[in-house]
Amino acid sequence: MPLKTVGPTEILDFERVAPELVAKAAKFGTATLHEAAGKIGALPSAIKPMGAGFRLCGPAFTVHGPGTDNLWLHRAIAAAKPGDVLVAYVSGVYEAGYWGEIMSTGALAAKLGGLVIDGCVRDGDLLPGLGFPVFARGLCMRGTGKDFGATGWLNAPVMMGDIIVKPGDLVAGDIDGVVAIPRARVADVIVASREREEKEAEIMKQLRHGANTLDLYGWNR
Repeated sequence: MPLKTVGPTEILDFERVAPELVAKAAKFGTATLHEAAGKIGALPSAIKPMGAGFRLCGPAFTVHGPGTDNLWLHRAIAAAKPGDVLVAYVSGVYEAGYWGEIMSTGALAAKLGGLVIDGCVRDGDLLPGLGFPVFARGLCMRGTGKDFGATGWLNAPVMMGDIIVKPGDLVAGDIDGVVAIPRARVADVIVASREREEKEAEIMKQLRHGANTLDLYGWNR
């Protein structure tokens, strides 16, 4: 299927991880998904939930905008589909508040799945009460601009730390951080996550009955 574009750097039609897989993956923690996938996909540990209990899981809608400019995030809110998780790279310029109360309100109305941004946000005392899950490097009060002549991208691959996130990949976030799983691998990772949790449940059962981790894992050499 050909990709639908609005401008030369805006792709709006792309294949997303299937909703039924998103629902299954959402039952697992990010650490489990990361380990079950072969210890891949962990985004920078500095990116954390901006509200207690914030969780997200959905297909990535990637955004790449200029530093100290949030116009492309506004465009993403208008263009993304319900359930999409905005995954935003802001050119490595962290010290600005790219997102706040108004944008969370707009994203909630659009029924988006959350925001993961490799930068800072603001309105930190208000975001938790709104309930829209925001994951960011921290809080920064500095305002942003809107340069209508600057180039940005919607749904081009973005790099966060050493991880490349592609549009449609699965993105999950919880208190431990954020993990991105390539779309083609999600079904297999769900199976591996379930097996991992079952194995760990059995190990914890044995620990409660007096076993120790050295013996159970074969490390007692």
